[in-house]
Amino acid sequence: MSRPAPPRSVRLRRSVLSVPAISRRALEKIADLDCDAVIFDLEDSVAPEKKAEARENLRAFFAGSPPDSEEKAGKERIIRINTLSSGFGADDLELVLALEPDAVLLPKIDEPQDVTVVSDRFAEADAPESLRIWAMIETPRGVLNAAAIAEAGRTAGSRLDCLVVGLNDLRKETDVLPQPGRAYLVPWLMQVILAVSAYGLDAIDSVFNDFKDMQAVDAECAEGRAMGFAGKMLIHPNQIEAANRHFGPDEAAIAEAEAIIAAFADPAAAGLNVVNLGGRMVERLHLVQAERLVHKARLIAERHRPSTGSG
Repeated sequence: MSRPAPPRSVRLRRSVLSVPAISRRALEKIADLDCDAVIFDLEDSVAPEKKAEARENLRAFFAGSPPDSEEKAGKERIIRINTLSSGFGADDLELVLALEPDAVLLPKIDEPQDVTVVSDRFAEADAPESLRIWAMIETPRGVLNAAAIAEAGRTAGSRLDCLVVGLNDLRKETDVLPQPGRAYLVPWLMQVILAVSAYGLDAIDSVFNDFKDMQAVDAECAEGRAMGFAGKMLIHPNQIEAANRHFGPDEAAIAEAEAIIAAFADPAAAGLNVVNLGGRMVERLHLVQAERLVHKARLIAERHRPSTGSG
C-alpha cells in the first residue's frame, strides 16, 4: 500500500521575483511590490568582480529591513547563491547563515547530495529550522534526478521545500529552441511536477525572458498553472500581476472549495469519505485540496487588508 505524499506548504508562491543583489535601486523598490516572494540573486545577474559588493548590499538591506516588515507584507525572502564549487558559493553561504532569510536557493542541482551538503552545513551551524532550501533544476542531470532530489528532501534533517525550474540553462545544455508553448520542454517540466507531487514539495515555473510581451507572459503563466506549478519565477515587476492572477484561486474556485468544506462539516457527513455535492460525488481527498485553497485565499485577502494600526 503506497503512502500519501506529505502535505505541501500553504505559503503563497504565485509570484517569485528575482532581484539582482547588485542593484540597490531594485532592492529599495521591493517593499512596494505585490509579489509573494523575492529571490535576492547573487548568481547569474551579478558579474564576478561585483560579487562581494552584492553581498554587502544584501547585508545592508537586511539590516535596514527587519524580517517582520517583509512578513507583514507576506513576502518570502530567498537568497540565490553561487555554486559551492565556483569560488563564491562558500562566502555566499556564510552570508545566508548570518542573515537568516526564509530560504537559500541552490543553483544547478544535479543530485541529492548537492542539497544534503547544504543541509548538513546548516545543521553544523545550528541554523534555525525556519531557514529552508530551494533547489534550481536547470541541468539535464537535475531533471533526470528530480524524483531522487525531491525524495531526499523528505529525509530527516533535510530542509528542502521547493524546486525551481531554470529553462535558460536547460535550453543551453540541450539545444532546445525557445518556442511558444514550450512543446519540447513539457515532458521535462511535468517530470518535475511529478517529483514534487510525490514528496509534498512546491514547484516554481521558469522565468519568461521577454518581460515587455505581456500577452506571451500571460499565456505562459496560464500554461504553468495548468501544469500544476505553484507559481512562476519572474524577472520584472511588470510580470507580477499576471502571475498572481493565474496562480491564485479565482472566485469560482474559492466558492466551490467553501462548498466542499461545508459539505464535509455537515454532521450528516461524519465518517463519510464521499458526499453528494449538487449531484456530484466529492471525495474526502478533495477536502484537503479545498482547505489549502481557502487558506491561500485568506492569505491573499489579509495581505490586501488595510492596516488598522495607529500612528
